[in-house]
Amino acid sequence: MTEFIDRKQELSTLQKEYNRSGSSLVILYGRRRVGKTTLISEFIRDKKALFFLASEESELQNRTNFKNRTSEFINNELLLEANSLSWDAIFKAIINTNFETKPVIVIDEFQYIGKSDPAFPSVFQRIWEEILKDKQVMVILCGSLISMMESQTLSYSSPLYGRRTAQIRLKQIPFKFYSHFFKNKTERELVEMYAVTGGVPKYIESFTECGDIYEAIEENILNTSSYLYDEPHFLLQQEVSEIGSYFSIIKAIASGSSKLSEIATRLEMKATSLTKYLKTLIDLDILEREVPITEDNPEKSKKGLYKIKDNYIKFWFAFVYPNLSFVESGHREIVMNKIKAGFVSDQAAFVYEDICREKMWELNVNGAWPFNFTKIGRYWDSKTEIDIAAVDSEGKNLILGECKYWKDKVGVNILKELEKKSNSVTWNKNNRKVWYILFSINGFTDELIELAKSRNDIQLVSKILEK
Repeated sequence: MTEFIDRKQELSTLQKEYNRSGSSLVILYGRRRVGKTTLISEFIRDKKALFFLASEESELQNRTNFKNRTSEFINNELLLEANSLSWDAIFKAIINTNFETKPVIVIDEFQYIGKSDPAFPSVFQRIWEEILKDKQVMVILCGSLISMMESQTLSYSSPLYGRRTAQIRLKQIPFKFYSHFFKNKTERELVEMYAVTGGVPKYIESFTECGDIYEAIEENILNTSSYLYDEPHFLLQQEVSEIGSYFSIIKAIASGSSKLSEIATRLEMKATSLTKYLKTLIDLDILEREVPITEDNPEKSKKGLYKIKDNYIKFWFAFVYPNLSFVESGHREIVMNKIKAGFVSDQAAFVYEDICREKMWELNVNGAWPFNFTKIGRYWDSKTEIDIAAVDSEGKNLILGECKYWKDKVGVNILKELEKKSNSVTWNKNNRKVWYILFSINGFTDELIELAKSRNDIQLVSKILEK
């Protein structure tokens, strides 16, 4: 992509670290293809920077490659010809060079060096303490294997624990920026693109040249030579060892098993045996555990449901993984028919709810209500489900909402149903005011619009991207 979109907060953090007097050590990590290298490239564009991409080769090979890159960076041919230099000697060569401006040293895929040599984080700790810490220098350690980056640089047991001056876990780009990537698409089309690409810049880039979502899916996902075809397997095998167990869990959730007991029954496992797998998937931002927003102790709640948080993973396990045999045998038209039949109701509609809940925060800070809610999520019990539920910290205000990804306009009947549902929510029932909000991708009936004008407790939102 030629245009650099979003990431203002992350760029600001990096620039603040660069501007500080003395040294800075930044840990930047996040899943593959989320835009870490692009962010760094944008940041160092106008700076004196050494960018080194570590590989899965041996520690010696990485050290040799780093020496060669350093030789070019400081214009020192003697360093290039030197053999078997230690990491310490190479970093000393950098620090002993006179620079007009503060140098930036970037080690991308840092975790690979520690993977080949578990002692390397300790080596780098010594280098930081003895060579870099008291100098005018900025170091960025970047990595895409989340579990390894956390264990090597951030965990209490890491030699580098407490040395960092800042850390950034780079996340996917929010939906509100999608109109910058897809210039001429309607909001419905943008939702559909987001429902599959999920804010991952590399995925977005692959979809920008396609006409509609189904063409994009067929060309970029059902094409067996495309990187997206087997992307979930590639992502997980880098992070976990028992990939089959994780696939089974995600598949069970994708097919509708959301309670711990349901997942365990489906997999014929004890619920206690699933805990470590579920925690790992949550740590990797693939899953999340939801409880009704009105629960006082979410961690201990027995109402917890597991959902797939990553849009692409959710799509792939719902539509691709169960149908791999059709794709492999050359009958992807069968899979496309299945996708066209279920994509809107089983994928886009649920992602639209997530988008609406994200929009709620924007409305919240822009004064949409005479109070600010502090928690937002969903509400459900044995008989009732409500797409949006938000509460304030004082326990006096409850916002309830529905999100409709329909072809038709939403009418008064939906509001009446929501008002009826509100009676099921027992949260501070005798001392609260209930506010209502309806989201509709295709707008509202005139009757509902007129009714909303006559009441101050109703909001209607048909355009997510409008402020």
